[in-house]
Amino acid sequence: MPTANPLPLWQPDPQRIARARITAFQAWAAEHCGAPSGGGYAALHRWSVDEPEAFWTAVTQWFDVRFDTPPAQVLGDRTMPGARWFPGATLNYAEHALRAAAARPDDAALLYVDESCEPRPVTWAELRRQVGSLAAELRALGVRPGDRVSGYLPNIPQAVVALLATAAVGAVWTSCAPDFGARSVLDRFQQVEPVVLFTVDGYCYGGKEHDRADVVAELRRELPTLRAVVHIPLLGAPAPDGALEWAALTAGDTEPVFEQVPFEHPLWVLYSSGTTGLPKAIVQSQGGILVEHLKQLGLHCDLGPEDRFFWYTSTGWMMWNFLVSGLLTGTTVILYDGSPGHPDTGAQWRIAERTGATLFGTSAAYVMACRKAGVHPGRDYDLSRVQCVATTGSPLPPDGFRWLHDEVRDDLWIASVSGGTDVCSCFAGAVPTLPVHIGELQAPCLGTDLQSWDPSGAPLIDEVGELVVANPMPSMPIHFWNDPDGSRYHDSYFAMYPGVWRHGDWITLTSRGSVVIHGRSDSTLNRQGVRMGSADIYEAVERLPEIKESLVIGIEQSDGGYWMPLFVHLAPGAVLDDALVRKIKQTIREQLSPRHIPDEIIQVPGIPHTLTGKRIEVPVKRLLQGAPLEQAVNPGSVDDLDLLRFYENLARERA
Repeated sequence: MPTANPLPLWQPDPQRIARARITAFQAWAAEHCGAPSGGGYAALHRWSVDEPEAFWTAVTQWFDVRFDTPPAQVLGDRTMPGARWFPGATLNYAEHALRAAAARPDDAALLYVDESCEPRPVTWAELRRQVGSLAAELRALGVRPGDRVSGYLPNIPQAVVALLATAAVGAVWTSCAPDFGARSVLDRFQQVEPVVLFTVDGYCYGGKEHDRADVVAELRRELPTLRAVVHIPLLGAPAPDGALEWAALTAGDTEPVFEQVPFEHPLWVLYSSGTTGLPKAIVQSQGGILVEHLKQLGLHCDLGPEDRFFWYTSTGWMMWNFLVSGLLTGTTVILYDGSPGHPDTGAQWRIAERTGATLFGTSAAYVMACRKAGVHPGRDYDLSRVQCVATTGSPLPPDGFRWLHDEVRDDLWIASVSGGTDVCSCFAGAVPTLPVHIGELQAPCLGTDLQSWDPSGAPLIDEVGELVVANPMPSMPIHFWNDPDGSRYHDSYFAMYPGVWRHGDWITLTSRGSVVIHGRSDSTLNRQGVRMGSADIYEAVERLPEIKESLVIGIEQSDGGYWMPLFVHLAPGAVLDDALVRKIKQTIREQLSPRHIPDEIIQVPGIPHTLTGKRIEVPVKRLLQGAPLEQAVNPGSVDDLDLLRFYENLARERA
């Protein structure tokens, strides 16, 4: 693996390394906390996992984390699950997110952009004022620490205010995007029983207005625990009967009061994709998210007060929570509400130009769509302020690295990152002081003992294995909602290797220290005893201009055989004839191996995804094994249920 790309695509110059915040952190931590002064990132990372108490102490001191009550120790119990971080400490996430208001009240905390692409700033002083007003109103409504507050909201400033006001009170935030249907939202919110619901009357997407009044009415009917509904008139509709007006709740000039809560106090509930059964309701803590995001954003992403941070996301994806945490580093956070491709595929690059984004975050799928559409970002937009393009959601294929390097700028830091909703952070990805190799994530993140293991638990280097994390991370879930004995939490991550987090991805740790992600291990392809990652096949096949998207499934058969079909969604005008079938097979043979060639290539009307845009592999496998649709997938978790009926019918025909 490490010899595949011996020369880096990009190398930070000495000046960039010298001014990186992680460089200053290492020098400071060497002086004050026992970190190694030499050896660069590899030595710092080794220290961070060998000496977690010293490392996380350094993080809290470097970023001046304000403990209202100091901790008794750093790591009270290292056992996973159940590790206890900073026991005895009290603090408040929202207080840290608004700290920049004291020194820079008139600077922009938020830049809000919709499909008109005209950025509108919200200053630090105004953000703090609105949070103070709304937090006081929530308390007046009887909201207390531990109560759940929900948002059915797009990526707008009001959503950030609502999250921070909820955290200020010590209540627990949870949100869904307004493109989720009522059933999908109720599958999530009914689990946590919110007492307040923030809603919009609708949203704009793809140049069209989408009314959500009927969905909001259904949510109100089906959430009996609600004490209040707050109406945000994004499309200008009047508030429905009994709803409170957003403007009235945020009109006050009230200094925020920040409830000082225990370090492990719940901050928010996120939801897994939940393609089968109800989505997992993942609870993360105020303190755990605070210190993890300070590390991730302030050191790995190299963000500070002079930066502008954009990531294309919705409030239904963990990346929105991660984006909001940019405020912790004093960074201006860019909120975009709209389609990623309206009015054309270059839409996100246009936003970067208009807002002066310094860190541009998007999906690997968007990068590849731009490549296929012939977009030329560096030529057509002023991206001179963009220092880093970061991608997540799926592995960025090698062609994506090359395209960004060639079409944005050759002196561009490309950060493919990988983590999960489960930790609301990254296991591996961005390091501003390391080179970038094509197709590889730069390194495991600080404080994360990322390893690749074989089935017996032996570590692997330069070989494909299970992604495991062998030490606790502060942002690991404190628990799942409605999982009183912890069994669902345990079974999700700790059943395969007791006491060690197994994430469900295939990875390779290279001998040069970088990381390659191969796709989900719970949808493993295993031909003749050789494990293969689906991402490798997608990367090869989707280079072909005729292929819009693909899906590969491996199915063990009752006679001991193995059927591995490749489903292809063709680009407009393409035809799956014998010539294209031969071309696909030849591409896979040359770029991967003969073992990767599918048994059949089948044209499909589309590839199904979760609501957060990930390809659905396991439910399709279940359908092809004969499971009925209602047992194979949670209908509310899928972007287009009709697409799954194709696979259900195919299984019926084959049977």
